[in-house]
Amino acid sequence: MRITQLLRRKGSHVATVDGAASVRTALALLAHHGVGALVVSADGRTIDGIVSERDIVRGLHEHGAGLLAEPVSAVMTTEVHTSVPAAGVEELARTMTDRRVRHVPVVEGGVLVGIVSIGDVVKARLDELENERAQLVDYIQTV
Repeated sequence: MRITQLLRRKGSHVATVDGAASVRTALALLAHHGVGALVVSADGRTIDGIVSERDIVRGLHEHGAGLLAEPVSAVMTTEVHTSVPAAGVEELARTMTDRRVRHVPVVEGGVLVGIVSIGDVVKARLDELENERAQLVDYIQTV
């Protein structure tokens, strides 16, 4: 399965936050959208970084509650691993595992077109396995 197919099913909406917004604002956006990471972007099209729940928790541990008033840019990850829509989901799963990341923005022509989470990858794989099982059952019943 290709990432393009996965995005077609789940949608291409990406929750973003400006790097100048406060960490408190980022937390509110994470909760509002029900996601584990936000792409940090000034224009919603280009990627300046990514901020995850994990980044914020580590920042809070290091700096305390005062971090909530700091800008997102203080805790965001700037080295963002991205993918292209034509990549395979298995390839993306490998990248996520090797790089220990749970969210990968999808970029086409330098423009943000989606985001894939580890949960999306697991769901796609489970769907594939269910489809294979159904095909095997159909084959066995016709033999």
